[in-house]
Amino acid sequence: MNKLIITYLLITVIPVSLIGYIGYNQYTKSIEEQVGEYIPRVLDQANERINDHISEFRELPDLLYNSDQVIEILRKDAYQNNSSLLRDKFLVNSYLTNTYINGGNSDILGVFILSKNRLFAASRLQYTGFESIALPFGQDLDLKGKQQIIFPNQITLKFKNNPPYILLLQQITDTENRMKLGTIFIAVDLTFVKNIVNNLEAVNKADITLMDTNGQIVYDTNPNDIGKTNVDLNHYPKINGSFKTTREKENKLISISRIGPNQWILTHSVLLKNLTERTDLVRKATIIAFLGVILISTVISIILAWSVSRPINRLTKLMKQVEKGNFNVDLPINGNDEVGVLAKSFNSMVHEINSLIKQNFQIKLQQKEAELYALQSQINPHFMYNTLETVGMAVEEGEDDVVVEMVSRLGRMLRFSISNKEKTVPIDQEVQHIKDYLTIQKFRFEDRIEFSIHEEMDPKKYYTPKFILQPIVENAIKHGLDEEQDFKINIFISRVGNVSTKNEEVIFRVIDNGPGIPEKVVSDLKSYLESDPMARRDSQFGLINVHGRLIMMFGKGYGLQINSQMKKGTEVIISIPLMMQDNLGKVEGGGESEH
Repeated sequence: MNKLIITYLLITVIPVSLIGYIGYNQYTKSIEEQVGEYIPRVLDQANERINDHISEFRELPDLLYNSDQVIEILRKDAYQNNSSLLRDKFLVNSYLTNTYINGGNSDILGVFILSKNRLFAASRLQYTGFESIALPFGQDLDLKGKQQIIFPNQITLKFKNNPPYILLLQQITDTENRMKLGTIFIAVDLTFVKNIVNNLEAVNKADITLMDTNGQIVYDTNPNDIGKTNVDLNHYPKINGSFKTTREKENKLISISRIGPNQWILTHSVLLKNLTERTDLVRKATIIAFLGVILISTVISIILAWSVSRPINRLTKLMKQVEKGNFNVDLPINGNDEVGVLAKSFNSMVHEINSLIKQNFQIKLQQKEAELYALQSQINPHFMYNTLETVGMAVEEGEDDVVVEMVSRLGRMLRFSISNKEKTVPIDQEVQHIKDYLTIQKFRFEDRIEFSIHEEMDPKKYYTPKFILQPIVENAIKHGLDEEQDFKINIFISRVGNVSTKNEEVIFRVIDNGPGIPEKVVSDLKSYLESDPMARRDSQFGLINVHGRLIMMFGKGYGLQINSQMKKGTEVIISIPLMMQDNLGKVEGGGESEH
């Protein structure tokens, strides 16, 4: 590592790259700053001229009120004959031609009036498609005294040679009689905007856009964008000036000008790469020099680093074998440098991993299986079905107290099953859970089951693994009710000392008066418990599962003992270490080594 660092520093890769990078960035930044300061000032001047023109256009509809004769014609409701209509059209069209077309304003392409199903028009150029305006922008349109702008892409009105234009729309109101006389449309040629911003467009291939405060484009270098809405306007700064985009495919320098009473927005957008075209020669020369330095440094570094990279490559190949599960590898490298220390650490790590896998794989797999079985056995589906069926029968017979009692205890059992995610719980909670279970069974089988629980210690202070009593009691009831009419079960909980482990224990004794277990079966069960408690999957798996869980949690000094005599009953003894809340972490998972 030190050799590589010294080599690169000696051949000045870092200094050369930094000088080239900083020089290029400073030069491009200087150009962007100069353009960003100059363009907004020019835009403000252009925007003022555009605002002056637009303000003049907005006053054009008011010229109509200078002619009393035209207003009087627009007030007429209907005509007696066609000649009267033609005469009125001639008078109004003549006034429109003289006032608007020949009035000295060359930017007006045409003027149109819709009034009571009559069309009056005067145009500088031939046009087509005005009829479509009558539908969405009819003569009865209520603009509440405001002007509206219609863009060419909204209508089919076309003038000869297709000049860019906008259509100013304003309602004609008879102020004396307070009534609507119609709607006037004035087509304004936008060539004046192009003439004003022509010099700005030519600089660095820029795009010029004129829009209102809502982002609707009145003029754009690209005619197809006229009438569209600039959705990015809300992200622009609220003041005049310039800013750069940073998230686009090709970033731009955008200058913006807001000026005038109508707050028309004029923007100048140019690609950053167009601003820095003159820096290409400097950039290319810098890149060539930098590549030369990199080439020389690479050759030197390869020669000097070969002695270090070769053992690292061998280590990499062995690590790939370890990734595939082959832990029988060894890297014979001698040396006390970083690579040698790494190789020794790698060999030690692989050996330790291989040993741990062999020691812990089987026991961890069995523990997961035991936990899965315990989770699945929290509430037996058959028990749930039978309980709900009993509740249903009690409802039909009107035994409300029984229904309330059973539902309350079943709900508490379900809450106990799903609410506590820990492996251990206070003994009183485990006892309450088994009380609820036995009470529900007593409701089901009426007087056939009797039970009692004797607590010879404080169950609230000490802890027990969860769900160790339920599989034992379930197994006793399952086999005891088959042959006994009056089945009794007693549970004793006591605190005793263990001579072999020299620790105090908690003993659970579950005693029933069932038919008992044959001696051969008891012998087999003890054999399974002493050998591999998780290997069996028969009808007694509930007992074996509890025993296997306890051994994996606390070691072989704990677990289950089974005593049974035919026709007299069965006793199951569960032994666990005495656990309080402050030593749960030390006892759980301690295994045989701690006990």
